[in-house]
Order: sequence, then structure tokens, then C-alpha cells
Amino acid sequence: MDDRRKNYRAWDAQQSCQEPVAPRDALPEDDLVFFLLDLIPQMDLRPFHQHYARELRGQPPFDVTMMVTLLVYAYCVGVCSSRKIAAACERNLAFRAIVGNDPPDFRTLSDFRKIHLAAFRPLFLEVLRVAGALGMVALGNLSTDGTKMRANASRHKAMSYGYMEKELKRLQGEVDKLLEQAEQIDAEQDAALGSRRGDELPDALKRREDRLAKIREAKARLEAEAKAKASEEQRRRDQEQARREAEGRKRRGKAPGPVKSSPEDKAQTNFTDPEAKIMKQSNKGFDYSYNAQAVVDGAEQVIVSAEVTNAANDKQQAVPMARAALENLSAAGIERPQGADGTPRPIPNTADSGYFSEKAVGELEALGMDPHIAIDRQKHHEEVAAETSAPASEASAKDKMGQKLRSAAGKALYAARKQIVEPVFGMIKTARGIRKFLLRGLEKVSGEWQLICLTHNLLKLWRRGRRAVVSSGG
Repeated sequence: MDDRRKNYRAWDAQQSCQEPVAPRDALPEDDLVFFLLDLIPQMDLRPFHQHYARELRGQPPFDVTMMVTLLVYAYCVGVCSSRKIAAACERNLAFRAIVGNDPPDFRTLSDFRKIHLAAFRPLFLEVLRVAGALGMVALGNLSTDGTKMRANASRHKAMSYGYMEKELKRLQGEVDKLLEQAEQIDAEQDAALGSRRGDELPDALKRREDRLAKIREAKARLEAEAKAKASEEQRRRDQEQARREAEGRKRRGKAPGPVKSSPEDKAQTNFTDPEAKIMKQSNKGFDYSYNAQAVVDGAEQVIVSAEVTNAANDKQQAVPMARAALENLSAAGIERPQGADGTPRPIPNTADSGYFSEKAVGELEALGMDPHIAIDRQKHHEEVAAETSAPASEASAKDKMGQKLRSAAGKALYAARKQIVEPVFGMIKTARGIRKFLLRGLEKVSGEWQLICLTHNLLKLWRRGRRAVVSSGG
């Protein structure tokens, strides 16, 4: 029998336990963590420091710059859970490069993120300012789109309006029965109560009353939403009727029924995150979600505006997102492109058919944008109609937009949309694995989305720097 065997490299498991490992020696020189350790201290972090200026007592907190760098790096690499970040601070060399030998625990990380959510918006603008100074924002095509991000809410912690009515009656009956039983045995318990007052609620009664209160609160929330929708629908109908009367037209077709101000029986609300809404997920059915919006510049896919809404469709988001983008560009000191006469040129703004409305087109143009919004959904591999003569001056905004998109310039601008904004959501959700918000409530979720998007921009800055080093032969 041949007992020969392959020679292996020498390995001693105990040797690694005896030798100290320094992150600077073990990680590449151009690693993301060293880029952030150099960049974040140069940022304006005063909004983070202001929280601690109000209270000078107590133990010293962790260094603000370290905590910001840690959270930013964690989100850059898709580690968002405070428990997972805390574990990485003990096991991962890149995380150790930030925290050293004094890592914060998960509760400290969680509290820091919640306390300073509002401060990440100024930091988003600070990063955008750096990107603008490096020429990474050209304003040749601002593309708007949204993606559904799952909320931190379980579908099992929800209830429909119709079921609430039944559950309220059932629970109220149980509460009344328990109170009646308590009165009957009250006299018998007096001798055994001792020093207790005797008016403590039984556990079963407290549980039912707590549940009753939560259901009543959720029911009132659905009723308020239904009233608001009914009011908006009635306002829309009144405006249409006034427009018809002014133009001397009669209503065509059957008149709609009265506006219903009470919720549908199937209307649902969630108990863990009431502001999250049921939304359709891409090829994955429905789930409680938020609609995360972004405006992305076409030069290097830098996000210039990031907001969150709990409206399932994008119809009302084109104008608010454009307005937010212009405000951010102004705050970041990024100037709009100038024409030959020195006046600002309209900024091309592309979006899919979900954003189109004649009102949105008019308001975008008033903001100084040049909207290129699809007027309907184009089927896969469908040929775009050839360019025709210019529409008449009395043509509708929809006809004019269709003509604009059929022009050579319009085709090129709109075609670029798919490679500008859609890959950004792919990088966030697939490459980095961030598919779900960890925080609850629209305000907190909006702050978390700002953090996610500013880390996207930081990754763009880091990769640009690496490309510059490679091209220079460094």
C-alpha cells in the first residue's frame, strides 16, 4: 500500500492566538473603513454634538465621530441590526479598526441611532456637497423612482375594520361578565385581602381592557383615514363639477354614488407599526411596507433626494421629490446649469408612468424642471412610435408629453432612466441586502432611509477615489 500523501503548508492554530493582529496591517490600504476613518472626522458633525451640549452630567458618552463612523460603515456593508453591529465590533477587523478595544453594546448603538436620526439629513447634504465639489453631479438627467421596502411590522399583528367591530363586541361582553363575577365574590375576598386595597383589577380583566383600548384606537385611526379620503374625493368631485359648469359641459355616463366616509370592512391597520401600509411587493405578494423614493443624478448615480411615503402609488410624488431635490442641491451649493444668456436651464427629470399627471407636469415645469414622464406603461419589446409633427398649441399636456418622448432627444433621455435610478435600488436591496426598515413610524423610517442613501453616496465617493488611484498608477 502506498502511504505517500500530499504535503500541506504548516499550520499552527495556537500561533494566531499569540500574535496581535492590527487592522492597519491586515486590511488593504484602500479599504472602505480607512476611507471613512479619514473622511467622517472632516464632516460637519455639529448636529450630532448638540444633543450632548444640553446635558453635561453623567458618564462620558462614546465619541460621536466614532459612533457616526461605525453606523455609516455598518450600513455601507449591509449590517443594520444593532445586535449584529455589536457582534461585528468584537469579531470583525474592519469594525475593530473603528471601535478599538472599547466597543459599544447593542443598546447604546440602538439608542444612538434613534436619538440622532434627524442629524443624518444634514450629513446627507454634507456628503452631497462633497460629491458636487468632485463633479459627480452633472444635472443632465435627474431620474425619479420609488421602491417598496418592507416595514418592521408583522401581517399577523393586523386586523380588519369588520373584524374589529366583532372583536369589540366580544371583548366588551367578556369584560362585563368578569366585572359581574368580581362583584359577586367581592364580599368573600374581603377577609383574605389583608393590607391590599381590594380594588386591583384581575389579570384577565386587565388583558381584555388593554386589548379593547388598542382595538378602539386602531378603529378610530381607520375611521379618521376614511374621513380624510372621503373629504379629498368630495373636493375632487366638486372641482370637476365646477370645471364642467364653467365649460358648459354635462356629465357623461352614470353619476357616481355618494362618497362613503366610513371604512370598508376589509380596511386593515397594523398594531406594531400603524403608519405602515399593505403594498404589493415585486413578484412576492403583499406585505406591510413603505414607499422609499429617490432622485438620482445620471452622471455617477449619486442620490440627490431621498424621502419616504406610506402612499402605495407614486402619482403624488413627482413634484415633492423634485422640490426636495432642488432644495438639497441649493443647500449643498450645487449650481444649476446655465444657458448662453446666463439664466438657469431647465433640468431634465425622467420618471415612469406611475408619476404622470397633467398637474404634475405643469408644476414640474414651474419649478424649472424639464419633465420626461411616460404617459402609459410600455409593453416589453414594444416598438416606440416614430416621431411625428409637433402637437398643436391647444393639445393636452398628455399629448405634448407623448410627442416629447417620441423625439430623438426624449427617447435618449427616458431610455437612460433604467440605468440611472433602477440599479441604485438593486445595489441597496440586492448587493447590500437592505430590504427592510428596522425602525417603526414614518418619521423614523424617513431618517433611516436618509442614512441608507447617504451611505450609497459614500460608496460612490470611495469607488471614485479607488478608480482615480488605479488610473494614476498609484
